[in-house]
Formats: sequence, C-alpha cells, structure tokens
Amino acid sequence: MAYGKENIKQKIAQDTDGVITVGRNPVMEMLRCGREIEKIYVQRGEREGSITKIVAMAREAGIIVDETDKRRLDEMSGGSAHQGVAAIASKIKYCDIQHILDVARERGEKPLIVVCDGVEDPHNLGAIIRCADGAGAHGVIIGKRRSAPITQTAIKSSAGAIEYVPIAKVQNIASAIDELKELGVWTFAAEADGEDCRKVDFNCPCAIVLGGEGDGVSKLVREKCDYTVSLPMRGGVNSLNVSTAAAVLLYEAANKQGK
Repeated sequence: MAYGKENIKQKIAQDTDGVITVGRNPVMEMLRCGREIEKIYVQRGEREGSITKIVAMAREAGIIVDETDKRRLDEMSGGSAHQGVAAIASKIKYCDIQHILDVARERGEKPLIVVCDGVEDPHNLGAIIRCADGAGAHGVIIGKRRSAPITQTAIKSSAGAIEYVPIAKVQNIASAIDELKELGVWTFAAEADGEDCRKVDFNCPCAIVLGGEGDGVSKLVREKCDYTVSLPMRGGVNSLNVSTAAAVLLYEAANKQGK
C-alpha cells in the first residue's frame, strides 16, 4: 500500500501511539527534560551542528536513532520545517488545575496562569505556551472544545516550552473560571474595552484569560471573570494577535508580582 502524507502520519501514530514532533529545538528540549521518546528520525547525511548533539544525547539515553531520507521526514512533518529531525514521543500528559497552583506554591510565588478560551490556531497556542514559560507562568488551561489541540505545530511553535509548562485540559472553561475563583485566584479577561493593563494590580494570584482569534473571550466567561483588562492601542488597528497580547499581559503581571 502506498502512503501519502496523512496516511504516513496515521500509520506511525498507530504503530507507536505517540506524537510526532519535528524541528531541532523542540526535539532537543524533549531530550533535555527527559520526555519519553520512542524513536528519533534523522535525515541521512545530516551530522552537523545541533543534529550531532541530538544524536549523541539520544544514544546516551538509549533512544533509537533511525536515519531516513528527506522525503520521509517531509511526509512525517506534514509540510512543517523539520530541519532534518523528527521524534516520536509519548503523548502529552495533562494535569489538573490544582497541580498548577501546587507548582506556584513549590516555587514560593503567587500563581500566574493563562486560560485560553477558544484559541483555535495551533501556532497561536504554541506561541502562548512559549510566552507563559518566558514570563514564569505556572501553567496554561485549555478547553476540550473550541481549542487548538496539542499537535506538532503547537509543539514546534512553543520552541520547546511545552516541555516545561504544565497544561490542564478542562471540559468547560467557564467551570474552570469558577474553580479558579474558589481556589483564591483572581481572573482577568483580556478584551478591548477593559481597564488599561498598566493600571491594573496583578500583584495577586491571577489568571489571564485570552479569547479566540475571531470572537475574543466568550460572553459567559467574561461575565464570570473578576476584571476586564486591555492593552493601550495607539495605531490604526484596535487589537493585537492573541499570542502577542499574551506576551504583553504576562510580563506586565509577572513584573507586578515581583517575578
């Protein structure tokens, strides 16, 4: 049987029950954090720079390294830039909301959490996770519905940050907001008509709630949040990409928390 791009990926998933991750930096971070990896595929002839280090780390960890041709890697990556390397790793392990708060307590810090309400672009989701890691946030909450899945696109867009940021996948974002409030976390919905984020007191256990690319924060979720905050816009457009907004708000909150 001949396998096209989608069939190749489906066959690999069936054979390994794993997730395909491509790109040198994401694969390197998986190795560094000790993620369970079944096999690493390296483009035949690629033995320069970080590829050499990836191969050495994989062999030291007892992970199978399989040389293959560029065509196979192209098929596995589904068009993403694989940079000559792909890995079959264990599925993402999700946590619960309490675990995220436990991470904050272990660090001796006020919780800083990101809630994604309807972020459906995996590039944006990966970038938000990367921002969360960079700002020192303790976790990200996503919904089972109206949310981008954790695919290789999201993993690659996170630049490896997905290996370090706890992710909770919940049945319902509105119910998650209720749970956060019961646990003593203040919730801040990011919307265009909110209070200027520079004037907001984030020096508390807080969760930044980000809406979807088209509709923003849903009406029900917004009504449940304690505050609505916004970014000052001085140009001709009235909003930023959700991952860019996440970066600004997270660093503003982290700064006010004293991180």
